[in-house]
Amino acid sequence: MSALDSVDKNMPILVVDDFATMRKVVKNCLRNLGFTNITEAEDGQKALEKMKTGDFQLIVSDWNMPNMMGIDLLRAVRSDPTFAKIPFLMVTAEAQKENVLEAAKAGVSNYIIKPFTPEQMQSKLEAVFTRR
Repeated sequence: MSALDSVDKNMPILVVDDFATMRKVVKNCLRNLGFTNITEAEDGQKALEKMKTGDFQLIVSDWNMPNMMGIDLLRAVRSDPTFAKIPFLMVTAEAQKENVLEAAKAGVSNYIIKPFTPEQMQSKLEAVFTRR
């Protein structure tokens, strides 16, 4: 039995990436895992605006974006008591050790490197929801 079996598949999820194609890839992976309630944002600023009106229970965000980077979004989420406990999965092409450490220090729940497979996304999400 997977950790995802006990997770509410209708939980609101926010997917943040400046590339529509990448948002689509992430959404397809999430849908294949059974998730149905997915909202998109093009950058960290738009994500924060949407978070004020939504009750998101998972954030999947790119690192490199205009206006507000994913790491800055992560810091904003972790510093706000309303959002601090939301699981945050960072999706990025940045595999440098400093970036991984920076994200870990900022409180990222897990980290996935592009390109990734649906199986990799599933295992990262299982780890996130097992820890909760």
